[in-house]
Parts: sequence; structure tokens; C-alpha cells
Amino acid sequence: MSPPAVSQHLKILREAQLVVVEKRAQQRIYRINPTAVQELEGWARNLMQLWTQRFEALDALLAVEKENLEQARKRKDQ
Repeated sequence: MSPPAVSQHLKILREAQLVVVEKRAQQRIYRINPTAVQELEGWARNLMQLWTQRFEALDALLAVEKENLEQARKRKDQ
């Protein structure tokens, strides 16, 4: 990864407050902001639960539709 690419990624992380920067002479020391990372983790967990519920609902709907289709085929074949 090129230095400009690293700088761009660090800038985005800094703007999102996921890292904090400390300037030491010519260096910049980056540290993870644990509070922000925990908030991000909670958000991601909630999003995952939401999509899991939606996929489970879709699975249930598709199972019902599949059963209905199979029953309709059986009636047609009789």
C-alpha cells in the first residue's frame, strides 16, 4: 500500500473518530479510540441482527410459497 493510500485511510479513520492522533516532532502516532470502536461494534451487531431477522422472515415466506407451489402442482397432476 502506498504512503498516500495509508494517509487517506488514516484520515478517514480520524474523521470517523475511530483513531486519535498525537503529534511528536515529525511523527504522528495513531491510537485506536476504544469508545468509538465499541460504538461501531454495537451498531454493526444491531445491523446484523436486523438482517438476520429479515432473512429468517424471507426463508419462512419462501418455505410457505414453495409448499403452496408443490400443492398446486399436485392438484394439477390429479
